Amino acid sequence: MPDNRSFASDNNAPVHEAVFQAMLDANQGDVIAYGDDPFTAEAEQKFKEHFGHDVRVFFVFNGTGANVSALSHLTHPWQAIITAETAHIENDECGAPEKFTGCKLHILPAPDGKIRVEQIKPLLHSVGFQHHAQPRVISITQATEMGTVYTPQEISDIARFAHQNNMLLHMDGARIANAAASLNVSLKEMVTDTGVDVLSFGGTKNGILLGEAVVFLKKELAKDFEYVRKQSMQLASKMRYISAQFNALFTDGLWLKNARHANRMAQLLAEKVKEIPRVQITQEVQINGVFAIVPRETIDKLRQKYFFYMWNETRSEVRWMTSFVTTEKDIEDFVEALKEAI
Repeated sequence: MPDNRSFASDNNAPVHEAVFQAMLDANQGDVIAYGDDPFTAEAEQKFKEHFGHDVRVFFVFNGTGANVSALSHLTHPWQAIITAETAHIENDECGAPEKFTGCKLHILPAPDGKIRVEQIKPLLHSVGFQHHAQPRVISITQATEMGTVYTPQEISDIARFAHQNNMLLHMDGARIANAAASLNVSLKEMVTDTGVDVLSFGGTKNGILLGEAVVFLKKELAKDFEYVRKQSMQLASKMRYISAQFNALFTDGLWLKNARHANRMAQLLAEKVKEIPRVQITQEVQINGVFAIVPRETIDKLRQKYFFYMWNETRSEVRWMTSFVTTEKDIEDFVEALKEAI
């Protein structure tokens, strides 16, 4: 693989030093396993400070585990989950949502990654008709897989529609920190106050080693979830090491600093490449991803030096991701390589 900085995914970035240090600090003596430890209690308290004191928080191993365990807890197998065609639960979880929930996924077109109430309304014709799967959960991604963000008003509109029609709103927050940084709003303003019911809170794209959190914004929805987490194989015995990472992330605003930097590097990259002939940016750059159409022969040349993903083969569209460790020098070198390849 090329030695240069990767622009393929923020998953490829290293673990933040403060997070590693927090894990080392937690690696002292014995504590009670399975979450009955002071590190987990501290992490739960930090989540409550950001989302509200009535929330319930459950730590899990990864994003797919968070999404699947949350959705299976909220649904029955005869129900349906409504989401965007670009959603992670549709494209990148190997059918796990369908397998473990038993639910049908209703997929809606989403050229910019976002779905709207107007698209969901026609699906209500299935309500009460025994031959059709019954709509139960709307799942949105914040920020979306296309690098765009839902405004708090857009989230509120979807949540209100869901609740008016006996549905729940789930948010896949794999890059929730980047979304909050982009909107310049608090997590509470973006999630709790807009009416989200359950959140999958991501950390691995923002500097931690492993671990995500399932956050129930309405504690009554969390009833018996501890059993679902265990049955889903998402209960960590040495949970203190997952919890310690979130403690570091929420100390001195590290989660927001990391996200802001990653977003700023994507903006810098977009500014520099949009002036290059034959490069066309295809999505508004709101977080730490740049989507662009580039000549195929240029892509092949550039990938000899830099690792990144082809997003849409037919359109010759690529995705370039930045992270909290991306530097301005990395951007400059990449842009020069792109110009050379062009």
